Amino acid sequence: MSTRMPVSPGKLITLEGIEGAGKSTLAQFVSAWLGRHGITVRLTREPGGTALAERVRQIVLERGAEPVSPITETLLMFAARALHVQNLIRPTLARGEWVVCDRFTDATRAYQGSGRGVDAALIDALALAVHGDLQPDCTLLLDLPVRAGLARARTRPGATADRFEAESLGFFEKVRAGYLALARREPQRFRIIDAAAPLAEVEQRIAEALAQLPARELRA
Repeated sequence: MSTRMPVSPGKLITLEGIEGAGKSTLAQFVSAWLGRHGITVRLTREPGGTALAERVRQIVLERGAEPVSPITETLLMFAARALHVQNLIRPTLARGEWVVCDRFTDATRAYQGSGRGVDAALIDALALAVHGDLQPDCTLLLDLPVRAGLARARTRPGATADRFEAESLGFFEKVRAGYLALARREPQRFRIIDAAAPLAEVEQRIAEALAQLPARELRA
């Protein structure tokens, strides 16, 4: 009778940063780099990632006439995240595949916590309820000056500012400061990447960070 070896859970890699940091492009780079090193990867994003979570994303981002309070915004983020974690992230990790996610709970801590002033204890309680002990194995914080990031975001071809991109410079300064504070608190998990550097240099720094992951699955 044959015995099947247990599957090692996959790893969760997240990318964080303000608007214009290049998260979407660099998430694709991370996914491709891991694939070249023998890792099966699922690339996803927040808010969103599943069909229903993407519908919540539309509510969060659209600039409608009805106001959305910071608390409501936070609850919507976690509603989308709950769907995402239950229906995509946990099943993928359980199969032994890795997940590369453009934003996760650190974004809520930075945007709704530091940016909007939502109580950190509430955010932590919601995080515990929604994903428990599931935390990113590595978080790549793509950091750059706020003015540079907003200039990139607002000059992208066909770009129309959503609720967040239309925010003030001061809001994003608080968000950036929030991200950097998170990185200081968890230096083992976070890797701060200078996103203002040329793309090739940014990719090199990310590759170096990924190569340091304690993963048996990585092939040279």
